[in-house]
Amino acid sequence: MANLPSDLRYTKDHEWIRDNGDGTCTVGITEFAQQQLGDIVFVDVPSVGKKLEAEDVFGTVESVKSVSDLFLPVGAEILEINAELESEPELINTEPYGDGWIAKIKPGNPADLNRLFDAESYQKLLDSASQ
Repeated sequence: MANLPSDLRYTKDHEWIRDNGDGTCTVGITEFAQQQLGDIVFVDVPSVGKKLEAEDVFGTVESVKSVSDLFLPVGAEILEINAELESEPELINTEPYGDGWIAKIKPGNPADLNRLFDAESYQKLLDSASQ
């Protein structure tokens, strides 16, 4: 079983989202995603201040293996990116659910979070993909 905090919601594209309780959410990639990518060397999120739809690309993560798009879990405005990732992109590898967060957003409709996977459902997705 993967390390899946129960207070997060997950996407089929392996992003997670945390409701901060103040009308904002924090977004990152899952432990599974960072393991698949390998050592992360660069994060680019050029969309601060933009309003995007659910599943729109809001940035990229570059690893020693590849460059992967980041997909927004819900329609939202990008409020902030994690400035620490500029000098320490490896935080995504070491703390994907903590200091390795990627962006803070303001969802257009907070109820959209309920359409995403909970930890148990996301684990089932991972299990079915590995068979």
